[in-house]
This record gives sequence, C-alpha cells and structure tokens, in this order.
Amino acid sequence: MEIEQIKMPQLGESVTEGTISKWLVSVGDKVNKYDPLAEVMTDKVNAEVPSSFSGTIKELIAGEGDTLAVGEIICTIEIEGGVSEEAPAADAASSDSASTSNASATPAPSADEGSKARYSPAVLKLAQENNIDLTLVKGSGAGGRITRKDLKQMIESGNIPQASAQTQAPKEAAKVETASAQPAAQTQPAAQAQPAAPAPSVPVAAGDIEIPVTGIRKAIAANMLRSKHEAPHAWTMVEVDVTNLVEYRNGLKDDFKKKEGFNLTFFAFFVKAVAQALKEYPQINSMWAGDKIIQKKDINISIAVATDDALFVPVIKNADEKTIKGIGREINELAQKVRAGKLRSEDMQGGTFTVNNTGSFGSVQSMGIINYPQAAILQVESIVKRPVVMNNGMIAVRDMVNLCLSLDHRVLDGLVCGRFLARVKEILENTSKETTSIY
Repeated sequence: MEIEQIKMPQLGESVTEGTISKWLVSVGDKVNKYDPLAEVMTDKVNAEVPSSFSGTIKELIAGEGDTLAVGEIICTIEIEGGVSEEAPAADAASSDSASTSNASATPAPSADEGSKARYSPAVLKLAQENNIDLTLVKGSGAGGRITRKDLKQMIESGNIPQASAQTQAPKEAAKVETASAQPAAQTQPAAQAQPAAPAPSVPVAAGDIEIPVTGIRKAIAANMLRSKHEAPHAWTMVEVDVTNLVEYRNGLKDDFKKKEGFNLTFFAFFVKAVAQALKEYPQINSMWAGDKIIQKKDINISIAVATDDALFVPVIKNADEKTIKGIGREINELAQKVRAGKLRSEDMQGGTFTVNNTGSFGSVQSMGIINYPQAAILQVESIVKRPVVMNNGMIAVRDMVNLCLSLDHRVLDGLVCGRFLARVKEILENTSKETTSIY
C-alpha cells in the first residue's frame, strides 16, 4: 500500500488559507477519485475538496474548525500498489517538504508521541511569533497533533508555556528551514508578520448572548485586517445627478422584466459606467506586487453579495465588453448562486476592481475596505431626492447619488482617481433614452 497526501487547495485568487468546516469522510472510509472529502470555507467561497486518488482514508490531519495555509496537508489516503503498508511513516512524509524540514527542527518523537511532533508550517509560525514551547502543548488533532486552533485558544487565554533557552535554538532553525516549505502565496516580508493579539476581555452580563464566530466570518475578518494593515487607504467622493438615468430606467423596467425575465436594476448602469471609465483610466485597474505594480488588461468587476451571515464577492468577467442588459443578467445570476449556496470558486476569481452596492440598504456615504490585492473599491450609495441649485440659479428637486472611492495610496494618487470619478460621473449624468442603449 502507498500513502498519498491531500493538501489544502487554493480556492481563489489571493486566497492563502482555508477553514475545514465539515468533514464528509471518516478514517477507514473508502473513496473514489473526485469524491468530496471536506467542505472548506475561505473569505471568498465555500467549496468541497475532492479526492485526488481512490483508496481508504488513513488519517484526518486537520479537525473541523481548523484553518490551514494553502499547501498544508489536511488528510492522508492509503491507495493500492507501490510502497508496502509497513513502510516507515517517514517514507510517506518525505514527499511533504514541511514535514521533512520540521523533523530536523524538533526533538525526535518518542514511541507514544506519534504524529504530535510533526508541526505544520502555520503551527510553527504561530508558535515562534508568540514564543510558545510546542513540547509543552497538548494537541487536540488526530493522534495528538497540535493544530493552529490549539495555539489560538492558548494565546486568547493568556496561559502560554514559554520556550526555554534550550529549545530556542532548534526553533530558530525550524523557522529558517520551514520558510522554504511555505506556499508561494504565503511568502511575505518579515516586517509584515504581526503577532497575534490577545482576545479582548469583554464582560458578559445576564441576558447577553454569546455568538460563536464562524469560520467564514474569521476568514473575512482576516482578509479585511490584512487589507487595512498593508494598504494605506485614502478616500474621496463625488455626488452625481442621476435624474435622467432614473427616469430612463423607470420607463424601461416593466417591459424589460416581461421580456427578459429579470429586473433591470440601477446597479447594472453603475457597473457599466465604471467598466467604461476603467478602460479609459487603466491605472485604476491595477494591483500592488511589492517591487512593482501590475496593471491588469482584463476589466473584471467584483461585486459584493451579502447573505445573512457572510459577504461574497463574485466577479463579472470582461465587464467592459458587456451591455447593460448583459451585466444586469450576470448580476442576477451571481446573486442567485450566492443565496442558493451554489457559487463556485471560479466565480470568485480574477477580480480587478470592486463595486459595492451599499445603497441597497439605504447608506448615503461610506468608506469601503479595499478588496485585497486590488487597488480600489467604489461604494455606490443610495439614490435620494435632494434640492439642488441648478446652473441657472434655480432650485430643483433632483435624484442624487454619492460615489465613494477607497484607494490604495501605494498604487494610486488623488489626481488619477479624481479624473476617474469625474468620468464615471459624466457617463452617468449623460445616461438617457436619447444617448444610451441597454442592449
């Protein structure tokens, strides 16, 4: 028999880790190639991890609720043929660079320790950041394996077994050797490593309700924290007179719904205007890559779709090539997928700029957090009727909307962003029956 490893896949662009929300198999279960093994949550998508082999589940390395970096082993499968079943565990582990490098960085395990002394790169990193002596930690994972969840609970409680002077040297060696085992998506400058902050002490009174933080909420929080820590956010806003657009859309919506079978929303007009402006100002359609800026050729608009407890960001590919009707159809289809739990990982990949319809819940002004690693996010606020002083000095009631742009100041400056917003404003204010076709 031969032992094969299943690793945490990359379930989206910029996704660096995933949380095991539910195991669909148990140790001893027989599986076929492509059978689903586990449900995994990230900040972008819920997905099933398929088996790459046919065989028998040998070990579940990660537990439900554990968060693992892309490339970390989540389970092992015993398949027929190849190495004898009695082959040493080191043979199976030798193909895993993380396990191999860790073996030289940790004390040799005793006969009763089993897999406890095999630490994943994420566990080692967290232990080093918080000076935790892993030899003093009791793991809750399979075979006593220490998981990142174990360390996080320990850090939050404040009861941390400190590494002794004798164990510091091998742990520093582990830190160096494990760096080569980290997936490429995890590689960051050392200065960016942030020690895990202890959980705040919040008094709980009678009648208070404690709500456990779900895996997807933790993933969203981690991605938002990374964006705020790494990207220096700036913010700017313009107000737009969309009276003609409102009149045009309201005159079309009933016939459109009967003909096409879905609603013609204002949001489709905004996404189309943004896509057109991005084509004219491609600097906005960029990403920060450390020593360079990547200006993306394709204009793929990420849109935010909320459920009761999570936020998903599916992508409208090549939005600049689509009509208002085509964009409206895609917005409708992606929203239905999100709410039915049928969104695929490929639906979330490739976004280059985000448009968020915050006006759908009545917001009139907000500052969005940039969807990392993109360079900007536009909040489309609620359309409201306001008295406006016209060019002739008269006051009129007009349909007005605020467009709020958050930008990564490493990539973008106020001048180009101001011109971009002015162009979006111009397109929207000139949208009417006479000038604009939805087809």
